[in-house]
Amino acid sequence: MTVKNKVQLITYPDSLGGDLKTLQDVLERDFKDIFKGGIHILPPFPSSGDRGFAPLTYLEIEPEFGDWSDIQCLGENYDVLLDLMVNHISAKSDFFQDFLKNGQEAEYADLFLTLDKIWADGEIPADDFEKIFLRRTEPYSDFEVGEAGEKVRVWTTFGKVTPSEQIDLDVNSEATRQLFTEFFENFSKNGVKIVRLDAVGYINKVAGSSFFFVEPEIHQFLDWITELAHSLNIELLPEVHAHYSVQNKLSEKGHWIYDFILPYRVLEALLNKNSIALCDYLRERPAKQFTMLDCHDGVPIKPDLDDLYKSEDARNLVNTCLERGSNLSLIHAPKYHDEDGFDVHQIRGTYYSMLGADDDAYLAARAIQFFAPGVPQVYYVGALVGENDFEILEKGGEGRDINRHNYSLNEIKQEVTREVVQRLLKLIRFRNEYPAFDGEFRVLESSENGVNLSWQKDESFCTLNVDLATMKSIISYRNTEGNDIRYSV
Repeated sequence: MTVKNKVQLITYPDSLGGDLKTLQDVLERDFKDIFKGGIHILPPFPSSGDRGFAPLTYLEIEPEFGDWSDIQCLGENYDVLLDLMVNHISAKSDFFQDFLKNGQEAEYADLFLTLDKIWADGEIPADDFEKIFLRRTEPYSDFEVGEAGEKVRVWTTFGKVTPSEQIDLDVNSEATRQLFTEFFENFSKNGVKIVRLDAVGYINKVAGSSFFFVEPEIHQFLDWITELAHSLNIELLPEVHAHYSVQNKLSEKGHWIYDFILPYRVLEALLNKNSIALCDYLRERPAKQFTMLDCHDGVPIKPDLDDLYKSEDARNLVNTCLERGSNLSLIHAPKYHDEDGFDVHQIRGTYYSMLGADDDAYLAARAIQFFAPGVPQVYYVGALVGENDFEILEKGGEGRDINRHNYSLNEIKQEVTREVVQRLLKLIRFRNEYPAFDGEFRVLESSENGVNLSWQKDESFCTLNVDLATMKSIISYRNTEGNDIRYSV
């Protein structure tokens, strides 16, 4: 499987019109020949929560969204990317319900990570607890299991309720690996070309460790699952929010990685009108990456950019975004805060709103993203250049919902006619079609309030020049007739 070096769309199955059939209609009507890199459909599976990220199974599609024939139909025109929450599955899944009913006699008992698999007495020593990279107050949940109602502690990395809805899987058990094999075979049968391994950094639980990206165990697991995926002509995208050195380790082993640093660096350059840190980063970063500016969560800061920012600068950037309506996701464990207490995990809001709803600034941000080496992904709200959805928060939505607006067909028809959206679509077409993006990338010299980037392959050559003082972006390129063309993004 070769990942196409063209722009991909990220969307929920129901966010562009209501279901998968309508998604296909919208793509054909409003985004014809735009997302040639493929479609990342956020979890379309039956789920008990977390907007799909607490899946019951991967063998079915949630009936409200459609069925596997809809995925197959999309796959005829697009490379389809789906998620596998490799760390956990829903507490309401048949697998875990079987365990609750039958205990250790259950068919699926060995799928789950009870604490006695890590510590013989089923209790976490205080010294070990201090080292854990926590995503909730306690990394386990208590359940009554079997006819006798035996109290069992099961590892639950994530979840907003107690006991958690997201039950961690024991990735070292034969039962889990057999289940993953079944899931991947089903993906392959239905034409899925890329699978994102969501939360893969948390899969290995080793006493005395941070329980995050535990080496060498994580590499051993990735070797196994990569061999499985590639045997079925599926490419993998490990999703790891961690210090950039961790991403570099994955890259060095040949894996695709996410560029979780670029969104902050671009935002910082545009808000501060200073390109030095951005250009330095673009010169050094690995090329085999998926790039993004916005997503269903937020703009990452900690731990992805640890050591790459000054807390005072980050606070100022965060405050600007807060003034423009954003909200924050915070790091839970005090041990992982900065010395001065800075604890922002992600800034949540639309990228357009963070940039003050400035059309030129937004198009400059996208142009920089598309010129950065890697496979560009555009979140559906970003594709329609959406603003923060405060209404959904007022109705009781959680903080991340500010950037999860569901568009009706009428809304989509209206939004795509906006000038800024049409400018974005023109830019995407250029990124998809100009051949130089398969060649050599360079960061050209510029002043601190400019970004100058270039690509060249054979006779094809293009440059991007962004003036951060005016937010104007110019692309210059040589066409097939050998003429030099300039256009304002």
